[in-house]
Amino acid sequence: MNIIDLLLTEMSHEATTTRKMLALVPAEKFDWAPHEKSMKLKNLSTHIAELPGWITMALTTDEIDFDQNSWKPTDVADNAALMQLFEDSLTSGRSTLEKATEEDLNGTWTLRSGDQIFNTWTKYETIRHAFCQTVHHRAQLGVYLRLLDIPIPGSYGPSADDPGM
Repeated sequence: MNIIDLLLTEMSHEATTTRKMLALVPAEKFDWAPHEKSMKLKNLSTHIAELPGWITMALTTDEIDFDQNSWKPTDVADNAALMQLFEDSLTSGRSTLEKATEEDLNGTWTLRSGDQIFNTWTKYETIRHAFCQTVHHRAQLGVYLRLLDIPIPGSYGPSADDPGM
């Protein structure tokens, strides 16, 4: 199996779990956060939904400069729009990755804010970083949902909320 096939397989597995978690996000709690330093539920879930699009960004650009980029999170009004954002982002990321070559994965990609460089990775490492960010923020989302008394689905096995646990 080549690297792109491995990434596509991982992407599919993680998408299944991410989809289950995002489907539980209640729009009436979009402005809720567990702490004043925490992201609002809407911002967190929107960020998770957009992360598969980082694959497209990684493979079609060489950097993101927050000083030069006017990017703003997509505004969603309800859970259906959140889910559509995720599916669109996933479709974009998957399509771009399917067209990539292994040589494309060797290029460099930089995360910066003006002269301050946060990271320079290969495009492969940038894609893996997007996957890790998805898992990381999805775990945060699980805590948010738990604090809102919303049962959590299993990710890599059953959760404490699954029948029989």
